[in-house]
This record gives sequence, structure tokens and C-alpha cells, in this order.
Amino acid sequence: MQKSPQLTDRHVDPRNYPPGVAYMDGQYLPIQEAKLSVLDYGFLHSDATYDVAHVWNGAFFRLGDHLERFFRGMGELHMNIPYSKTQVAEVLHNCVALSGLENAYVEFICTRGTSPNFSRDPRDAENRFIAFAIPFGSVANEEQMKRGLHMAVTDVLRIPPSSVDPTVKNYHWLDMVKALYAAYARRADTAVLLDAHGNVSEGPGFNVFAVKDGVISTPDLSVLLGVTRQTVFDLCTEAGIQCNAQDISVAELMAADEVFVTSTAGGVMPVSRIDGQPIGAGDVGLLSKRLMALYWQLHEDDTYREAISYSKSSRL
Repeated sequence: MQKSPQLTDRHVDPRNYPPGVAYMDGQYLPIQEAKLSVLDYGFLHSDATYDVAHVWNGAFFRLGDHLERFFRGMGELHMNIPYSKTQVAEVLHNCVALSGLENAYVEFICTRGTSPNFSRDPRDAENRFIAFAIPFGSVANEEQMKRGLHMAVTDVLRIPPSSVDPTVKNYHWLDMVKALYAAYARRADTAVLLDAHGNVSEGPGFNVFAVKDGVISTPDLSVLLGVTRQTVFDLCTEAGIQCNAQDISVAELMAADEVFVTSTAGGVMPVSRIDGQPIGAGDVGLLSKRLMALYWQLHEDDTYREAISYSKSSRL
């Protein structure tokens, strides 16, 4: 029988964490030492905004776009931090350099924070900035990238924009989690949610694209305006491929020649089956393969890269 905790006992976290480095309260910490107060409204109320950038082969990709979205999100939620975009970028570079990671998933967060008297007035809270770098992770694993994701269209509705602005990254993920469990029950890898009109919205952490007769489309409502989503638009413009933001019905998604999803966590990722039915030939489509290759080639373009100076920092 486990003994009851005593008032003098010290907490030791028995959990395992990936390697990485975090920044909190003006200091850099090993990832396992970064802790959030139980009174932080980011934890209690999911009252926070965040963004995720990635480092590939020792360089950030499109970091400026992620910073723009992060600061816009704070503005929309009446939050502020005592750091400029340049200072936040420096913190993120330092987290990666101190971790020594060549390929990293880098998240930066602003929570509503805490108030001295636990006031329910959000204006009384002192907002808190947190950042961390851990090894790069993908929505789709290596096997799924090769064969294509198996997706389920769920009947779970995405939280409507009139309630929570989907263009501001947030932790209101219970609709996403509910959809994931619905997908797992159908033996799918992941899920797509619907908007209030019954059209395709987005999935847990990714935007959805459909290809029909060489034309690409992606939902324009009830979705995050993803940086990778924008990268696909940019690549299509350069390649002369038509790409539209518009409503996509479930029937149109099922009838597509190809489907792929996009996320900072993984880039352009193919979908080969939806609700157990093959999409197109049931394999990774040719246009999807082309965009996947172009996306990773863009990581070598100095226009979008910010190299990490690992030599300037000692690893934690």
C-alpha cells in the first residue's frame, strides 16, 4: 500500500520528458525543470495563446511569420509581455542552441498568468511568457508519410469563430481531442472536423487540402491560417498551380484525386484513405509528392532560414 504523503515530503516528478531546454521567468532550464503554477489561468482556463516554429538542419524556417502571428494573437487576447519580437527571437534561438538540437520543435506561449488575490478579472493577471525547444516531431510518422495518413471525417464541430477565433492559436482543444477518439474508434490515424455548415474545417493541428483535376483547394472558414498553409499557397503561385481558399464539402473531399494536410509539425503530409475509402489510387498522389519535395527544398532558401549559432552557447 502506498503511504500517505507527509507535509514535509518534497515532490519528485517521476515522469519522463524528451530532451530540451525551456525559458521561464528570465532563466533557461532543462525541460524537466520547467513548471507552471497551478494558479495560472493558462492552466485553469486554457487562457493562453502560443505559436510553434521549427528548426531544420540548424536553422529556423519562417520564424518571422510565426512571431507576427504570436504577437497578433496576444493583441487580440489583450495580453502583453515585456519582450519585443527581436527579444523573443533571441530567446528562441538560445533555447535551440542550448539544447544542441539540429531539428527542433520550438513553442512559445503567453498565458494569462496569475493575480495576487486570485481575481476573476483577467485584467488583474500578470501575463507570463514561456518558450521551449524539444526534438522535432510530426503529425505523421515515417510510415504514414510513405503510405499516406488514414483519416476519418467526424461529426464533431469545430468551435465556431464567433466563440473562439481560430486564427489565434489557442489551447481550446477538447473538440480536437473528441474528434481524435472518434477517429481512433474507426481505426483511423487522425481526424477532420466540420464547420457549422457541415463543410470540412481542419484537423488536430493541421490544415486540409483537396486536389481535383489539378486544382488545389483548402477551407477558408473556421481554420487557423497556418504558416505551412501559406507556404503551399506560395509554392503553388511559383509553380503556376491554382490553389483556392473556399468551402469544401465532405462529398468533395471524398471525391478528391488527392488529399494532403499541412502543419509546422511535419510540413506537407499525404492522406491516402478517408473513412476507410481510398482517395484517388489510394496512394500518395503525384502533386502531393511534388509539393512535399518543394516544401523541404524551400528550407535551403536563405529568404526563409535563420541559422542557429550553436557555438555561442554551452549546452545545459
